[in-house]
Amino acid sequence: MELNKIHGGDALILLKQLSENSVDLVICDGPYGVTSNEWDKVSDIQDFNLNLIQLFSRILKPGGALYLFGKDNCLDFIDYRPFLTLNRRLIWYQPSRLAQGRQNFTNNYDLIAYFSKGKAKTFNLNDIRVPQLVELEHRKRCENVPSVVNGQYEKTKFNENGKNPGDVWGDIKQLTYKSKELINRELLNTIQKPERLIERLVKASSAEGDTVLDPFSGVGTTFAVCKKLNRNFIGFEQNEDYMKLANERISKLNAIDNSKN
Repeated sequence: MELNKIHGGDALILLKQLSENSVDLVICDGPYGVTSNEWDKVSDIQDFNLNLIQLFSRILKPGGALYLFGKDNCLDFIDYRPFLTLNRRLIWYQPSRLAQGRQNFTNNYDLIAYFSKGKAKTFNLNDIRVPQLVELEHRKRCENVPSVVNGQYEKTKFNENGKNPGDVWGDIKQLTYKSKELINRELLNTIQKPERLIERLVKASSAEGDTVLDPFSGVGTTFAVCKKLNRNFIGFEQNEDYMKLANERISKLNAIDNSKN
């Protein structure tokens, strides 16, 4: 299948056309099964995601990674273990989300499930470090405990370049109506994710020249990030309007590149 292109069609059909062991990384921001939008309507989100995981396990290279977006129940009651290894449930915390719940606590996060095919072959920690927010006195006290000085946590000492971002990400904000990268106001909080969020995933789990698949490409955020980071890209999108917006976005990036040459 042609690289660096968004292919029109149903992801569940197009995935079967990819060769085995051909993709290094999958960024899957597909249906959540929680809204009335046509693209989000699935009869059972757990069954839907299990089917996706099975399809991804075939096309991922050994050690390749998958980041699967969803809500807190997106993996409930399914056995993904025969197909992929779940390494971590990442929490994308969004404190600015409107808290309007009256009968329950309002959901203020999205889940990003980080899988790999066997042991992950790539984890570029130095590319995704975030600032240390620990007071100097507290840091020194922690580093003097035996388990850090001579024990199993010896390599967890302070790094001047920053720390591991952990599994709760509150430093990457949602897009707003004022965000320069927002393609269309109708996409806010549904289709379009911030480039910084996708960039962290791509940087962490791929290298330059690797192939990244986004089976629900939307308006091409993953494509835009891959282009900037020198990754190859394969995208699928069923909505013709989104494909048009994505291609216009990529054309602008191409024009910028050409103007620099």
